[in-house]
Amino acid sequence: MPDSLCHHTATELSALIRAREVSAREVVQAHLDRIELLNPKVNALVSLNPERALAAAASADERLASGAPIGPLHGLPIAHKDTHDTAGIRTTYGSPLLAGNVPDRDELVVERLKAAGTIAIGKTNVPEFAAGSHTFNPVFGTTSNPYALDRSAGGSSGGAAASLACRMQPLADGSDMGGSLRNPASFCNVVGLRPAPGRVPTWPDLAAWSTLSVQGPMARTVSDVALMLSAIAGPDDRSPIAISEPGSVFQGSLQADLSGLRVAFSLDLGGELVVDPQVRAVLEPAAQVLTDIGGVVEEAAPDLTGADEVFRTLRAWQFELAFGELRDAHPDRIKPSLRDNIDAGRALTGTDVGRAERLHTELYHEVREFFGRYDVLALPVSQVPPFDIDLEFPTEIGGVAMPSYLDWMRSAYWISATGCPAISVPAGFTPQGLPVGLQLVAPHRGERRLLEIAHAFERATQHAAVLPQL
Repeated sequence: MPDSLCHHTATELSALIRAREVSAREVVQAHLDRIELLNPKVNALVSLNPERALAAAASADERLASGAPIGPLHGLPIAHKDTHDTAGIRTTYGSPLLAGNVPDRDELVVERLKAAGTIAIGKTNVPEFAAGSHTFNPVFGTTSNPYALDRSAGGSSGGAAASLACRMQPLADGSDMGGSLRNPASFCNVVGLRPAPGRVPTWPDLAAWSTLSVQGPMARTVSDVALMLSAIAGPDDRSPIAISEPGSVFQGSLQADLSGLRVAFSLDLGGELVVDPQVRAVLEPAAQVLTDIGGVVEEAAPDLTGADEVFRTLRAWQFELAFGELRDAHPDRIKPSLRDNIDAGRALTGTDVGRAERLHTELYHEVREFFGRYDVLALPVSQVPPFDIDLEFPTEIGGVAMPSYLDWMRSAYWISATGCPAISVPAGFTPQGLPVGLQLVAPHRGERRLLEIAHAFERATQHAAVLPQL
């Protein structure tokens, strides 16, 4: 049946299209049919354009038949994050201020995916201006978690994660400042990779030298994430921090010898994090899995003192840079939590930013030395399982108050501040059937080894194979 195509991985679909066992048009139509069936339940995909997608699929089939060169993602449907400018497709950033915005050019990650052969079917839902890790906005509403429709899908790449879990697309792009590729992946039982800054160059970018926010791949398997990363990674002279290594280093098998792998395992970063007991219970067996795949596991964690100040200071500075003018022009049309972050950026002094940069440097060297002793760090992606969809954010964890929409995300955003690549891989379910992801962190620019470790964990556990029952 056509719907069965949607259950193939991106790697499998790519091989089927190349072998002409199935056409790009059939693949796109199957996903559009599944979207029509399931998207009304989860509200993950927005600004759909099926006619445009089917026309592009027909062109892709003609190109393949002609013998012309094709890209590694030829014929695969994709919905781009609604904060990624996409030429000719409505891109709202989840804000009523941009509800009618239709860009006239693609930003770099979209440009690369298009060059690799993907076919745009629409956009994925986001929080307003991607602020926060719960996907809701006044333009399109709230995205539900496919595993429990009354729970959050995470964010800011929540629409991307939910659509992957529902098999409405095989790949998704996303971005991550404080966990926006990892938290929704954890909540929706898919895989999300935050690459090292510069691995996936960004353009245009108001703060091109900044390392806090990155773009990266999401998919249902680690191999598919690697496949997508091979297409979007690599140098570009429009980004001053772009890594020169080509994306091709992520091609090929991820099977590797992990014997003797030095694993630091910590469920609370040495007692620094408040973690929900259900998350702890799901992740405790991961230590044995990491041992079984060849690791030597020790209870250990880096000293991330200063990470909170680094992240919050630099984030506030970037939010003021990006949204300050909008805040002045339309103060009542920006959600209060975002407005507070912009105002926090305006309250910063040069001394504040200078101190954050000094702490940022100290943090880098602390983590560099830590990874001289260990090959990978394992910890929770999120400190909580998927929370009530009617909350903006969890207000407490285990009786400990979470005053703002950032406090509950420390396990993700402290890692952002280190600049290390990190991946969320499915690790199990709570007794209520809610997904929980394991976060694996590698040394600076160590994505290839990180993918190999995550792939081995995935194969050993098979949690990703558990589908939502919609």
